[in-house]
Amino acid sequence: MSYIPHSLPAQGDTATNALSVEAMFTQILGAVQKSQAEISELRQECAELRLANTSLERQVKEGFNNHNVNGSRFAPTPGTVTPIPGSPQLRAKSPFLSPHNIPTLSAVPPSFLVPSPLGDNNVTAVWISQRDIPGFYVVIPAGGAGTRLWPLSREEHPKFLLDLTLKGRSLIQATWDRLLPLSSPSRTTVVAGPGHVKSIYEQLPDLLPQNLFCEPGPKESMAAIGLAAAVLAKRDPNAIIGSFAADHMISGDDAFLSAVAEAVEVAKKDYLVTIGIAPSHPSTGFGYIRLGDKLGIRQAPNARLVSSFKEKPDARTAAAYIGTGNYRWNAGMFVTKATVLMDLLKDYKPDLHDGLQKIANVWADEEKRQATLAEVWPGLEKIAIDHAVAEPASAEGKVAVVPATFGWDDVGDFSSLADLLPAEANQPRILGDNNFVLTEQVAGGIVVPGSGRLIACLGVDDLVIVDMPDTLLVTTRARSQEVKRLVKKCRDAGWKALL
Repeated sequence: MSYIPHSLPAQGDTATNALSVEAMFTQILGAVQKSQAEISELRQECAELRLANTSLERQVKEGFNNHNVNGSRFAPTPGTVTPIPGSPQLRAKSPFLSPHNIPTLSAVPPSFLVPSPLGDNNVTAVWISQRDIPGFYVVIPAGGAGTRLWPLSREEHPKFLLDLTLKGRSLIQATWDRLLPLSSPSRTTVVAGPGHVKSIYEQLPDLLPQNLFCEPGPKESMAAIGLAAAVLAKRDPNAIIGSFAADHMISGDDAFLSAVAEAVEVAKKDYLVTIGIAPSHPSTGFGYIRLGDKLGIRQAPNARLVSSFKEKPDARTAAAYIGTGNYRWNAGMFVTKATVLMDLLKDYKPDLHDGLQKIANVWADEEKRQATLAEVWPGLEKIAIDHAVAEPASAEGKVAVVPATFGWDDVGDFSSLADLLPAEANQPRILGDNNFVLTEQVAGGIVVPGSGRLIACLGVDDLVIVDMPDTLLVTTRARSQEVKRLVKKCRDAGWKALL
């Protein structure tokens, strides 16, 4: 009888173990194949979603004004849709409209944000019976250097002078085109610094010289808008003014003009009126407006009191705001009587009011104007209109809001700019000529090939790469809001010429 050591398996046991291992591998292989099949299905679903999203973007782009908004429809109103400018640069290849400015970029079609559902706060369509609103004056503050878009945006050529939609019209030209149906050139004004006056005249040839208010230096929005209000109140004591930034993107002209017309009706009741944008996502980059009670104004059925203004929230708070349905983005658009704004300023910021009033009293005399500006302007408080008058006035029930449904973005950084540009699947957005960008295993982000050099990226996601002839910026989308810190470092390091 043979002896079988305990340490060695019998022949039958070996066969059994081999079968067990084979079964285990078969099971593992089956699980892998099942996972691969599930991954393939997910990829197919993602591809279908991308196609659906592309189709939606095309519909928004081609016919936003005809879309349903919570069951109601903004019917097209003759004379209120901004016409396509008859510009030879309609299919521009660069965001720089002046040939002497850097760099060269190729055309990229835009896409816009789609407003989120408004919950219980549905918006009623308001018909505009005529194009022009008598007594309504447009104020376009054109300030700021757009430091978060550096080095694309520069102090001498800030973002409002750039064509970021690559349609042949800069942001300030698009703002002008959008508002012109309501006011005409005779009642459309611009507030800007001396360094931008020449470029603004070049881009807005119909701007009347008496309607360009030149501020000697940047003093935030209250001084700029207050200067225009003080001067316009002298020209027309019954003037109603509307302030709209020069560097914002808006889609849906019919809905925009309807909201402005409604805001004018509310302003006639001596309210300071703002326009609240329906949030499309829980943004931490914008302030919020909490809706209050309805005002019950027949000509302005959507108007409400402003319950309160909220500063830029964190992500959790922003999501909570949207969840209630009672909050709107604060886009910094204000409509009011010029005299009402000055009265509010007198109540809350009397020194600023007195300084602006002193300047307005001599504005018609060029020599006295320059002398008074040199004397008064440097001492004016640097403060935003929200903090100066809107927030304290809302606590006293003097501020109203018109909830609106048009698409809006302030293009505040490269991340938000990237959201407005189309992209291939798993590819970065490219603001420029695709031939100058090569990528391998790269997803997300934005690349601006503005120098003529080839940009090659391997295995990096969500980067911001802005390659200009004189400057190269590399950061991430997550930190694109911090680009202005680099601008400060460049200034401190002696690179002011590149800013």
